[in-house]
Amino acid sequence: MAADGAERGLRERHKARRRARILQATRELLREGPETAVSTERIAARAQVAPATVYNLIGPREKIWEALAAAFADELDRRLAEPADGGPREVVAATVRLFVTDPVVSRRMVRGWEDSGLVLRHGPLPRLRRALEQERARGLLRPDVDTDALAGLVATSCVGALHQWVARLIDDDRFLARALFALDVALAAAAADPHRDRLLAPLRARPAADEGGAR
Repeated sequence: MAADGAERGLRERHKARRRARILQATRELLREGPETAVSTERIAARAQVAPATVYNLIGPREKIWEALAAAFADELDRRLAEPADGGPREVVAATVRLFVTDPVVSRRMVRGWEDSGLVLRHGPLPRLRRALEQERARGLLRPDVDTDALAGLVATSCVGALHQWVARLIDDDRFLARALFALDVALAAAAADPHRDRLLAPLRARPAADEGGAR
């Protein structure tokens, strides 16, 4: 029985490595031709596996966006699990940084989500909710604040900034600035009285022109 379990574990590790190679090959092909169609055959050739392996481990070609989204979410979970004391700002900033680290693939991935109706199955929203709950527990936010609703408002604004970035209407820095601006507005609106001035400070220090213009 132990031998059977070890063999199954080895097979699963081999599958995971092949799947990782397939996703990496897909990213490489997207970077080389970000606006071209990526076929199962090209992915298989780059990953040095059979086309049937791509189908078995990923699925039909349209499933590639779902697989890339899952890998993106896993990496985001890993980054957010690392020790940090940034609270909700770290959740927002880490998410933006992950998108802009590989801009060609990220933009194509988001367009693929739009075309297929996919969304991230897991991502930053639960962690943002928890971070806001912690801020409320620490007394920075009013006790009557609905942190789920607050997280949803911030996420909606961040998604809007993401789509502006995907369309190249804003650059990386402005993407981060707009995402953090949405968070700062939400925190200031929900601030407990003793902390209101501190949570308003980032907004007061922000140049009036920051939200204007495409770049």
